[in-house]
Amino acid sequence: MNKGKNDLVVEHLANIPLFAGCSQKQLIQVRGQLSETTVAAGKTLVKQGSTGYECFVIVDGHATVSIDDQVISRLGPGDYFGELALLDRRPRSATVTASTELTVMVLSQREFASLLNIVPGLALKLLENLAMRLREANRRAIEH
Repeated sequence: MNKGKNDLVVEHLANIPLFAGCSQKQLIQVRGQLSETTVAAGKTLVKQGSTGYECFVIVDGHATVSIDDQVISRLGPGDYFGELALLDRRPRSATVTASTELTVMVLSQREFASLLNIVPGLALKLLENLAMRLREANRRAIEH
């Protein structure tokens, strides 16, 4: 039996650390909150300083993250970005640009709020990820 596109997306979500602890039912609910889009190489998905209303999960392709026009990291399948805007509605802290054609799942603020109710452990996973990023940023600041 061939798997449908939604089945493959749900399977992919299970391999993303943010959703790794979710049950099959929760993954299906998560999938229902996401919209998929393809972005051309070179396109900016989020711009530093602009207001953000969604976050992105990379399904396929790669992107670069830059602050003040300096590349600070590279992202690939399974990585996600933009979640800070969902938490505090403040300007974006970095620019993310597609370095290849990129397939992303998009999660808006409204859907994000629903997901926090659907997947209770999601908030904790986000906090753990944010703490890790903060520690990494502090480590880099000390080294420079």
